[in-house]
Amino acid sequence: MLEKGGKEDFQESIKTYIQRELAQKLPKDQKILVVCAKGGTSDLVAKALNTCGYKALNLAGGMRAWGDFYDQKLVFNSPDFSIIQCIRPSRGCLSYIIISGKEAAVIDPLRIASFYTDLFQKLQVKPIWILDTHAHADHISSGHLLSEQYKVPYHLHPYDGIHPLDMLPAAFSYEPSWQGKTYRLGKVELKILHIPGHTLGNLAFLLNGKYLFSGDSIFLQSIARPDLGGRAKEWTPLHYQSLKTLLTLPDETLVLPAHFSSVEESNEQFLYAAPLGKLKKTNEGLIMAGRSLEEFSAYILSHLPEFPPEYIEIKRVNIGLVKPDEEKASELELGKNICAVGMQKKE
Repeated sequence: MLEKGGKEDFQESIKTYIQRELAQKLPKDQKILVVCAKGGTSDLVAKALNTCGYKALNLAGGMRAWGDFYDQKLVFNSPDFSIIQCIRPSRGCLSYIIISGKEAAVIDPLRIASFYTDLFQKLQVKPIWILDTHAHADHISSGHLLSEQYKVPYHLHPYDGIHPLDMLPAAFSYEPSWQGKTYRLGKVELKILHIPGHTLGNLAFLLNGKYLFSGDSIFLQSIARPDLGGRAKEWTPLHYQSLKTLLTLPDETLVLPAHFSSVEESNEQFLYAAPLGKLKKTNEGLIMAGRSLEEFSAYILSHLPEFPPEYIEIKRVNIGLVKPDEEKASELELGKNICAVGMQKKE
C-alpha cells in the first residue's frame, strides 16, 4: 500500500525516470499501453507518461481483467438454428452455444458462468443441454455449475469422469455421453463421436452432419496432445485412429475447435473456423495422421510441449474433487493453454 502522498511521489519518480532513461526510447507519435496485474500501478505510470507528452493508455483491471474477458461471434444464423462462438482471447479458449427456437445447448462452457447466463437472458433462451467434449486440463469448466443453476443434466463421457492420474471418480453426478448418442434441440440434431486420444473420453459433436465441434482433437493449425493423462505412448495410437475417423467426414464440414493459438488463425469474420478439406492440406498434424502409425507416433512424441503441473489440479477441479475459491481458480488458469502438439520440434 502507498502511504498518503505516495502516489504523487511515485508519479514524480516515474517522470524523473522517463526523462532520464526513456526519453530517446519511447515513441511520442504512437500509443503506449501500460499493463500491470490489476491496473492500479499501471494507471499511475500511464498518467506520468501523459504528463511527459506521451500518448499512454492504461489497461483497466490489468491482466486479471484481460484474463477474464470473453467475447462472442455469430458463426451461423437461420430461422431454424444459430451457432455462437464464445471466445476467451487471453487463453485461446473457445466454447459454443447452439440455439433453436427458445432452447439452447452449450458446448465446453468456460469458467465464468455469468457470461453464459447473461447471454441466455439477453437472447431469451434456456439451456437444455450442458455438454463438455472432455474433462479439460487447461481451464475450469462451468458446465456442472450451469447444470445446477438451470436444473438440467451435465453431460460427460464416463471415461473422463475418472481422474487419469489419481484414479478417483467424479464427486458429482452427470449424464453419460456415449458414441452414437444423439441430442435433439428444436430442429437440429447433435450426434456424439467418441474420439479418444487427448483423453480417453474425448468427444466431438456433429451438428446436422455439417458442423463439427471438434473439442480437443483438431485445431486450425495443429492437433491435440495425447500425454495429459501421463500415457503418451499408450494413447497416441488411439489418437491416430480417432483422427482417421474424423478425416472421413466430408471436406465441406466446418471445423469449430475448442482452442486457437494465435489471432492470425481467425478468418475474415474474426471467427476461428475452417472447412475440414482446407485443414487436410494445411494442418501439419492432420497431414501426419494421413501417414502410417509409426510416422504419426514419431511426430507426436517428438513435438510434445511442456506438461504444466497446474493441469493435474484443473482436472481435479473439473470433476469436483477440488473446489477452489475465485482467487485460486484464476491462478490455476494463468498463462496460455498448451493443449496442442507443439509446432516446433522439441529440443
